[in-house]
Amino acid sequence: MRASRLLSILTTLQAKGQVTAPELAEACEVSVRTIYRDVDALAAAGIPVYAERGAEGGFRLLDGYRVRLNGLSPAETDALFMAGLPGAAAALGLDGMNAAQTKLVAALPQSLRANASRMQARFHLDAPGWFGEAEEPQHLRLIADALLADLLIDIRYQTWRAEKRRRVAPLGLVLKGGSWYLAGQVERSVRTYRVARVLDCAVTDETFTRPADFDLAAHWRAATERLEAELHPNEATVRLSPLGVKLLEALSQPYVRTRTCLADESDADGWRVATMPVGTTLWHAASELLRFGAEVEVLAPPELRAKMAEVSQAMAERYGGSATTL
Repeated sequence: MRASRLLSILTTLQAKGQVTAPELAEACEVSVRTIYRDVDALAAAGIPVYAERGAEGGFRLLDGYRVRLNGLSPAETDALFMAGLPGAAAALGLDGMNAAQTKLVAALPQSLRANASRMQARFHLDAPGWFGEAEEPQHLRLIADALLADLLIDIRYQTWRAEKRRRVAPLGLVLKGGSWYLAGQVERSVRTYRVARVLDCAVTDETFTRPADFDLAAHWRAATERLEAELHPNEATVRLSPLGVKLLEALSQPYVRTRTCLADESDADGWRVATMPVGTTLWHAASELLRFGAEVEVLAPPELRAKMAEVSQAMAERYGGSATTL
C-alpha cells in the first residue's frame, strides 16, 4: 500500500509541478503527517524532491527529473490501452494515437508488454449505435483546435427550424453514438450543438477564460437528462401483456424505462397496468407505443387512446384492402 502511495505522490509531482502537502494528503486519503513521512522516504531513496516554503509553497521535483514507467501495475497498463480511441482521436486531428501507443509499449518493462499487446488484440470500440454510421463533421477539427487554444468561434448553425449565427466559446466536445456534440458558452449560458449541423465555422483571434467550475461530464449528463425530459413531458396509462412487459425492457429508451411505474399485480388476463412518460404530441406518443403492436392498450388520456385507434384503423384498412392469399 505504501509503495503504491509513494509512486502516486511521485507521479503527481511530475504531472503538476508543485503540490502542497494538504493536496497530496487529500488525493492519497491519508494525513498530512503521513505525507511528510512519505516525502522524507522519497528523498532518502535518492528522489530529488524538495520543499518550497511560504504561503504559495509546496513540494517539487528537481527540474528535468522524470519517473520511469516501470512503476505501472498490470491493471494500470491494461487501462491505458483500453482508453485509446484511435478513430475519435484521428477525427479530432490527433493522428498520433497509434504512434504514441507504440512508444508507450517500448517504454514499458518487458513483463508488461505482453499485456499491452493482448489488450489491443482483444478489445475494439465501435462507437456508433447499431445500423448507424459515425459522423465526420466538416468543421470538427477546426472546432477542436479552437477548443484547445481557448479561442472564440463564429458559427452558422442549422436548428430544427432555421439557420442561426452564434459567437461561441468552445468548452468541450462529446462523442455520443457516433455523433459529435459541442458544449459551448454563449453569453452566460452553456448550450449544446451537434457539430454535424454547423454549416460554417470561423475561428477568431479573441481568447476567452474558461469557467473555473465547468465540468464537461456533469454538463453532458444534465443536458441529456433535460433533453429526454423535454421529449417526454406527458404521461400515459397503459395495459401491457406479459410480452408487452418484456418489450418495455427491450424497446423503450432508458429515460422512459426507468420512469415507468408498473403495477405489481396482473389482471385476470395476465396484463399489468403501467404509467409511463410519452412524447410531446399525440403523434409522437402514439408512434412510440405502436412499437408494442397489439401487446399494449392505452387507457388514458382519452385523446391518446383515440389517436391509437385512428392510426390502427388506418393501418387495418390499408393492409386489409391489399391482402392476398399466399
